[in-house]
Amino acid sequence: MSATTTLDPTLLRDVTARLAEANREVTRRYPGETGRRQPVHTVYGGAHLFKSDTAQRLGALGVRALAEYAPDAGTLAAALELPRGDGLADKVYARVAEKLKREAVEDFRLDFEDGYGNRPDAEEDGHAASAAREMAAGMKAGTLPPFIGMRIKPLNEELRGRSLRTLDIFLTALVKEAGGLPENFVVTLPKIPAAAHVAALVDVFELLEPKLGLAAGALKMEMMIEITQSLFTPRGENHLPLLLEAARGRCTAAHFGTYDYTASCSVTAAYQHMTHPACDFAKHMMQVAYAGTGVWLSDGATNIMPVGPHRAGAGRALSEAQARENREVVHRAWKLHYDQARHSLETGFYQGWDLHPAQLPTRYAAVYAFFLEGVAAASERLRNFVAKAAQATLVGDVFDDAATGQGLLNYFLRAINCGALSVEEALPLMSLTLDELRTASFVKILNGRRK
Repeated sequence: MSATTTLDPTLLRDVTARLAEANREVTRRYPGETGRRQPVHTVYGGAHLFKSDTAQRLGALGVRALAEYAPDAGTLAAALELPRGDGLADKVYARVAEKLKREAVEDFRLDFEDGYGNRPDAEEDGHAASAAREMAAGMKAGTLPPFIGMRIKPLNEELRGRSLRTLDIFLTALVKEAGGLPENFVVTLPKIPAAAHVAALVDVFELLEPKLGLAAGALKMEMMIEITQSLFTPRGENHLPLLLEAARGRCTAAHFGTYDYTASCSVTAAYQHMTHPACDFAKHMMQVAYAGTGVWLSDGATNIMPVGPHRAGAGRALSEAQARENREVVHRAWKLHYDQARHSLETGFYQGWDLHPAQLPTRYAAVYAFFLEGVAAASERLRNFVAKAAQATLVGDVFDDAATGQGLLNYFLRAINCGALSVEEALPLMSLTLDELRTASFVKILNGRRK
């Protein structure tokens, strides 16, 4: 028996044409996850201090901090309160130690803003050029981290001229010395009160690229969401989509600035921290605005440094009491950093800031523990989703929960990209082939199996 319809297809042409246009616009605005590796952190440091081997020197300090304050898995587990019975602590410790020796810094930002301060123009001019030469030297020597960039000053009325001059000097010197940009280079724009600031930076990019011989679109930016004006326009509209639209396809990430944001909310300094409810509200706004856009989200920093109060003098060792107090202070700071990094991960922020090399061990401990703790449940759920989809195909039913399946697949992709799991470990857990994993798409995996 043939099916009948009431409407002639010709009557639906206008409707379907409008739907097609609307769908194209949705796809343009919300292309989804790129599948590219996102760094788990960004380390900020004053641009005047940057050297071509900064990442290696920070890594060596991270290795030393781990060796001094957690020489074995049991010590680290006790400091961070990791579970001990299932081998998780041993696995986390081994992967942290290996990561610190191999690639301790994933992303570094040369800071011309808060970490640099306001200096005489001639001094900042000199630092902009010398920092660029150091970056070029790092490109030639292969010593730069896989992601790198610079943070300029805000584009407010007081600093816009200085900010853009520093950007120009830096990029001019960098391209002159290196012939181009490092891989994954980005410019960070702080304290954005209006979309016009983002648009202005992109305008400057478009002026610089042909002058410097860079390909159109080579310069990318990331936004810092750290003042209340970044969230809402004066009319009460959600400002975040407007900021992204003003970037004209050049924005790769949005970073939350914990302390500037809480200060802009009149939260007193004693209560400015990453887990404050005001921060969770702002970060959830960021998630809602940027979900599906491909823009990476990053949380802020823990500002309590894991540094002991006592230092050994020349030719003199610390007393046992001093060494014990140092260890206790560092372990407390480590636990705070670990807990705040876990809070970020559990709320869907897979990147954060690190301000001190001794925070590197706990950054990776938090990331690896987060993924390894959940891998058994996630793998079982993913296998069940794939099996359910295959069974639904056999009986002619429709499997329509691909979004959950994609979320589980993204979990494994992030675990692999950050080093918590190797591809060889992940594939049997997921019951996927390498080719299926490389698609990074749950729908494509299902379609391939149907075929």
